[in-house]
Parts: sequence; structure tokens; C-alpha cells
Amino acid sequence: MADRAGLFNDKDDFDVSGFAPKKPPPAAASSAPPAEVVRSVSEGAFQSREAIDAVPQSIRTLRQRRRRTGRNLQLNLKASATWMEAFYKISESERWTLGETFERAIAALQRELLQK
Repeated sequence: MADRAGLFNDKDDFDVSGFAPKKPPPAAASSAPPAEVVRSVSEGAFQSREAIDAVPQSIRTLRQRRRRTGRNLQLNLKASATWMEAFYKISESERWTLGETFERAIAALQRELLQK
């Protein structure tokens, strides 16, 4: 079986001074349309996939609410921005955690339903 040539065993350095990048042909550079034209055509032809800011700034800037409460289950909901903002505003004004606000909302709803 033949021995493989080692990568670093050569005592002679490999001379790369004769290599240079190729220059693009001059016709290719002049045939490309200006960037403004490409942008205007593409904006008209394609739908943007940029994220839409669905969460209001007021919700994103709220303080951290981390306390040891014994609550260890998670509830994920989809809600409109209006109701989320109202929920967070109540929690902020009363200085309750989100879990406390949820528990109080459920208790109030149960009282209301029992009165019917």
C-alpha cells in the first residue's frame, strides 16, 4: 500500500505569487440595470416578507415580572393587541404578576356566571 503524501511535509513553500483574480468582462458590468430599477420592479412583482410589528410598543417595554409564586404551569393564548394591552395595563397598575391578574380575572368571571 502506498504512503499518502503529507500536507506539511514539503520543505518548499508553495508559491502563489503568479495567481490573481480574474477581472469581469466589461460587457457584463455595463449590461446590468441600475439598482434603483431592479428595486422598483421587484417591489411591484413580489410581496415583502418583512415582519409586521403586531405587538404594540407599550407591551414590549413593560418591566420584568419575576417572582417565586409556586405557579408552574403555562397557558398560551392568542389575543388581540387591545386586550393584551388592557391585561398588561391592569397588571402594571395593580403591581400584580400576570398569574395573579389571570387568577383574579377567572375568579371575577366565575362570580359573574354564578349570579346569572
